[in-house]
Amino acid sequence: MDLTPLRRHRDYRWLYAAQSVSFLGSMVTYVALPYQMWALTHSSLAVGMLGLVELLPLLVTAFVGGALADTVDRRKMVLWTEVGLALGCGLLAADALLPVPRVWLLYAAATIMSALNGLQRPSLEAMTQRLVDPAELPAAAALQMFRGSMGMIAGPALGGLLIATVGIPSTFLFDLGTYAFSFFAVRQLRALPPPLAAERPTLESVREGFRYARSRQELMGTYFVDFIAMIFGMPLALFPALAGRLGGPRVLGMLYAAPAVGALVASLTARWTPRVSRHGLAVMLAATGWGIAIVAFGFCETLWPALFFLVLAGGADAISGIFRMTMWNQTIPDALRGRMAGIEMVSYLSGPLLGHVEAGAVAAAWGVRASVVSGGVLCVVGVLVCGALLPRFIAYDARNKIRSPEEVLP
Repeated sequence: MDLTPLRRHRDYRWLYAAQSVSFLGSMVTYVALPYQMWALTHSSLAVGMLGLVELLPLLVTAFVGGALADTVDRRKMVLWTEVGLALGCGLLAADALLPVPRVWLLYAAATIMSALNGLQRPSLEAMTQRLVDPAELPAAAALQMFRGSMGMIAGPALGGLLIATVGIPSTFLFDLGTYAFSFFAVRQLRALPPPLAAERPTLESVREGFRYARSRQELMGTYFVDFIAMIFGMPLALFPALAGRLGGPRVLGMLYAAPAVGALVASLTARWTPRVSRHGLAVMLAATGWGIAIVAFGFCETLWPALFFLVLAGGADAISGIFRMTMWNQTIPDALRGRMAGIEMVSYLSGPLLGHVEAGAVAAAWGVRASVVSGGVLCVVGVLVCGALLPRFIAYDARNKIRSPEEVLP
């Protein structure tokens, strides 16, 4: 990887450390929360409802957080929401310490923390373009992908280890500790005030963000392609059923980890990405590769070929993500970056959740293999249709769009 952003920018190093540690803790809770819900209820429906109570507030607060990120100091926004998220972890730990933990408190904590995440994430995502030079944004995107891949691999493994060794309450307290570190790290950043011309957040400012997104065909292409790929080509909900065919429960964790391993490899070898200027075309080709790999995965009868194609799919998704993030950070004006980050957040978080529903419904009607294969095929078709309908997305050339160095704070 190109480590230039970390070497050259002190504030970016602190931000990267904060996000890395905090995301690790979040992935620990990602395992511990549904595990505790299952232990208390033995109901898959109760576990699945966690996704619903997390999605609904996010659909509101992501847009509010985006508007706030463009009108308040982004550093302060992250610090205040970090305190709220830490308190949410404390609530989960306190509930787990009760003689009979309360299920409703699990739902309440999940709802509150998801809402706070929606408020925080746009400010976090909008910080990077203020902290690194425009030419370094592809390297920063690869570093971000590496951080996410490591968290998705190490976090669930660490979560399972902590649950087995120190128990659920201490597992939630571990996540609280990661928020404490993140709070300290973000405090080391300089202030990140809004642009001088920033207005108060209003419903009209949120609408302005949507109008800007609609006016940028290349941005809409990144949103649509990712949304289509995640709805039709994300068979995570079918992994438990597929594990029974490929080796039983012992291989389930390997299936979940394989895409993250592919993303990790892609991010570690991403030094070539700054030499690519046709980012829209790269996103489309990578998403097509994801769909093709998922089709091949659906036809696998044994474990190792299945893992191989999942690794390929994860690598393709990471490459798509690197170019999407680069396009967003290089071309969106700083005054609108927070609102666009809110739209991006809803796009890439709601797609997988809806994909679980799609995969499960098709599997129930026509079988697991039909669901996986048809999803991959629809992903490829949908991506190619997006390319045909959005010519400016495919024609996008970064050499004509990079922001001037004056837009980056000294």
